[in-house]
Amino acid sequence: MKTEVLALSLLVCVWPSIVGVQAASSQPDPLHRQYREGEKLVYHMKGVNEAWHYEIEADGVVKKDAAGKFFEDFQWTHMESGGQPIQLAASAGDFRQRLTLDPDQNPSMPDLTKVDPKMIGPITDMMTFYVDLWLANKLGVLKKTGDHFYFRNPMPPSSWADGTHVLVGESAIDFDMTLKSVNAAAGTAMLEVRHVPPEKSALPEKAAWMQVPVGAAPNNWMAVGKTPEGKFEAGVGEETFLVEITISLSDGHIVSATMDNPVKTIQRTCEDEALTKCGDAKPHLIVRKIEIAMLK
Repeated sequence: MKTEVLALSLLVCVWPSIVGVQAASSQPDPLHRQYREGEKLVYHMKGVNEAWHYEIEADGVVKKDAAGKFFEDFQWTHMESGGQPIQLAASAGDFRQRLTLDPDQNPSMPDLTKVDPKMIGPITDMMTFYVDLWLANKLGVLKKTGDHFYFRNPMPPSSWADGTHVLVGESAIDFDMTLKSVNAAAGTAMLEVRHVPPEKSALPEKAAWMQVPVGAAPNNWMAVGKTPEGKFEAGVGEETFLVEITISLSDGHIVSATMDNPVKTIQRTCEDEALTKCGDAKPHLIVRKIEIAMLK
């Protein structure tokens, strides 16, 4: 799903709201990142995207740019599926992903048009972990175990439609954040970020049947594509993320993280683009699970 890609655009667009919240607390921040130039960070990622299971490594180093700002520079390597190596495009060796947990910097979106398509999932999922923790750092209101903040999305639904294969592709999310634990003995903190449907549906549903909630919350995910036969495959449903991030109290780096991203949908094949002449609804559960763990 594309929500993890679109979250970054949301955060940059609502910057004034974030700054206003940040000023509300002056207590020490257990999630604060303290960078050291040259620090090495290597993560092993395991991913499940419906039937596709894969593993890949992100090999990173802390660098400082010309303005003196720290960032983490990652190269993706050793992708495999089913225990077998996956050949990536030659350009993969040159691609570097820049990530940061510095609240004084804006996270930046990589140019995904120039990467091997097989790497898009790992790249955007890693960005989700970093953006979620970056947002918690920027807000600066999660200080002790149990602290909670609900970040309402003021922006309209984001689109990932390309106009060719995906005619409509939209999703809407809020952020529900909780500092689950601060464990001084273990030297770690646990941050939970739930990406949840807004209380009121913000999707511009194309047909009446799309307005009926598929899950317990209003529908917040919608997609329409065109088949080679000229028909329209349409789906609507409820997308959520449960992200849990373990953070080092010593310097704020990510120790490990998990993501559970189910999308509960109904799918219909329709004769018309207005989606009024459709076949029976077929339930379909899209399941994605991602985990990362630091190797050294």
